[in-house]
Amino acid sequence: MLSLRHATAAASVALSLVLCGPVVAQTPAPAADASANDMSTVVARVGDKEVTLGELMVMRSQLPAQYQQVPLEAIYEPMLNRAIDQILITRAARASGIADQDEVKAKIEEAADQVIAEAYLTQTIASEVTEDALRKRYEEAVAGQTGEEEAKARHILLDSEEDAQAVIAELDGGADFAELAAEKSTGPSAAQGGDLGWFQAGQMVPEFSSAAFALEPGTYTKEPVKSQFGWHVILLEEKRTADAPSFEEMHDQLTAEMTRELIQTRLEKLRGEAKIERFGPTGQPLNPAQ
Repeated sequence: MLSLRHATAAASVALSLVLCGPVVAQTPAPAADASANDMSTVVARVGDKEVTLGELMVMRSQLPAQYQQVPLEAIYEPMLNRAIDQILITRAARASGIADQDEVKAKIEEAADQVIAEAYLTQTIASEVTEDALRKRYEEAVAGQTGEEEAKARHILLDSEEDAQAVIAELDGGADFAELAAEKSTGPSAAQGGDLGWFQAGQMVPEFSSAAFALEPGTYTKEPVKSQFGWHVILLEEKRTADAPSFEEMHDQLTAEMTRELIQTRLEKLRGEAKIERFGPTGQPLNPAQ
């Protein structure tokens, strides 16, 4: 006989076919854009249980990305059917008494604990991650920050030092750098005349960066530059100081950092207030460091 765990795994496949099957309707339902409607509008009743438009929109937000891009009218009826089927299956399951089984009760309690913990953290932490707090954090992060120096350069990559020296001799004789790069460079930028665009020192290997940033705009290296990729001849076109990132550009990063810190602080406080005992896999006590 299958255990409940194995039976659940098998049943979940069948349930997904019922509740998560095709979501594109054969005949589009006459539904308007949800944003123009009242989310509390009742869209179905199953006995005394009502389904609202808002609940359907939550269901839509949980669909795979490709379905979320589909017009609402194309998936409205399948989603409505799915919501109704979920109510019917859940009602039948409760009537069967399955919710009283020990393993099911343990899973329900585990799921409830997770939902409650997430809601607690969301509500308590969200109240502290305000726009004012984020802006203050942003100002502290960029205070006195002038941005990193950037260079715009071209290069000609060659297989040997002798080839690189020959290219430098041609440049000394008045040859065009971009034309030589297109003709002789073995690097992927050859098709663009050796153009590397704008970059910061840390984005290139150290030998290349040191040589490039040491140049004056409009000059090229008079000696070949060796790196792990080969021998470079580098032309520095421009230099600039990059602007510090804007608040909008850093908003998501600041939010994530502040949220992590607040959660960690909250957890440390809760740990300090609780009596916690730790044991190893064989039941032996573990000290806090372990």
